[in-house]
Amino acid sequence: MSRFMINNGNYRYLIALLTTVFISGCATISQPQSNQVEIASHTFVTLPTPAQLGYSLTASQLITATWHQTSHQLPVQLQVTPQALALAGFSSWGSRILSLDYTNHQLSTYVMPGLGSTLPEPKQVLFNMMITLWPLSAWQQPLQQIGWQLKQTANHRQLIDNKGVVVADINYQDADKLKGAITFVNHKPNYTITIKTLQYQRQ
Repeated sequence: MSRFMINNGNYRYLIALLTTVFISGCATISQPQSNQVEIASHTFVTLPTPAQLGYSLTASQLITATWHQTSHQLPVQLQVTPQALALAGFSSWGSRILSLDYTNHQLSTYVMPGLGSTLPEPKQVLFNMMITLWPLSAWQQPLQQIGWQLKQTANHRQLIDNKGVVVADINYQDADKLKGAITFVNHKPNYTITIKTLQYQRQ
């Protein structure tokens, strides 16, 4: 009986120890934050703040995504102030089909029920806009944290991963990024996004 009690005690001690290790291990696994976007498998980048754009902006834009020779268009309304950012995407019949609010480092998103599998994630739409419009200085620290970088020469940007591979090329028709089309070519998984700013007010 005493031998059983000792083994049973050891068993309980082992269970307690494993439970402690398991809980500690879970605590060390970093979970993506609300304002982080997955830009590669298991690689998350923290988005710059709305204020880091450097000005307030209200814009109507048309996003055209081309993948496997198939194109889809998404009219978008974007509003940015130093305190917050709001983005909304609309259908061809004018209904809001996705939206996003970004305030105090927190992101909240909405996708019309039933369209989740056919629409891009609002976070990804926002990332595409921010990587093209926000200044290089706003992206420097978030990308450095994951070993990535964003380089710019004249009207061209390159997003480079931690292995030195060019993930995306961004081309601007005009030095003023709100004039002319912006072409975002993502080499993995090989799709192209064109952003045209139709109307805007900048302050």
